Amino acid sequence: MTGWLGPEEWDAVRLSLRVAIVATLLTLPVAYALAHALARGRFRGRAALNIAVHLPLVLPPVVTGYLLLLAFGPTAPMGRALEAVGLPLAFRWTGAALAAGIMALPLMVRAIRLALETVDTRLEAAAATLGASPARIFATVTLPLAAPGVLAGAVLGFAKAIGEFGATITFVSNIPGETRTLPTAIYTFLQVPGGDASALRLTAVAVAIAALALVLSEVWAARALKRLRGQ
Repeated sequence: MTGWLGPEEWDAVRLSLRVAIVATLLTLPVAYALAHALARGRFRGRAALNIAVHLPLVLPPVVTGYLLLLAFGPTAPMGRALEAVGLPLAFRWTGAALAAGIMALPLMVRAIRLALETVDTRLEAAAATLGASPARIFATVTLPLAAPGVLAGAVLGFAKAIGEFGATITFVSNIPGETRTLPTAIYTFLQVPGGDASALRLTAVAVAIAALALVLSEVWAARALKRLRGQ
């Protein structure tokens, strides 16, 4: 790939993979907790939580990026606090991962929530009557049954993180080698005379990564279903 892509193009691919992987891994536990609360919880404010989780789906991505800049920018109290402990977000790749994770969160929550709603709670209750702890019930009953949905959510989140543009460019700009991911690199090359070839190559890479993620998701989901059926 390094021979086919130029150094600047390869940097964008490598950074996109880094951002997407970090965003997916950090967002997945949060998405599971939110999905569990929405699927099983009965509490005041549940409807408000549901709206808050899904807002990034309906808000313009630029608005999400601007809100992140207001919350975590260099002049914001939270931004200054994070920079003081060595974790700056604005105009850094870490901020790109945060933006990608927030934009991917609704897709991940929805997939996991649908999976949890199909889990037979009587199986969990039966395990509890046999003396299983909540952690053991989660590890041996709930998670295996919800695994296809969790995998689907992770893949959807990864694909969304790879393709995130609006919130990313608003929050962390388009800095080569630091925040220039695949979508922003494609956008940049399209603005440069003679950059069409680079944009086309990066587009092919983006399609290949997304297709590979979907194939792996299908394979993992099929294996999970086979294990559940005892095959």
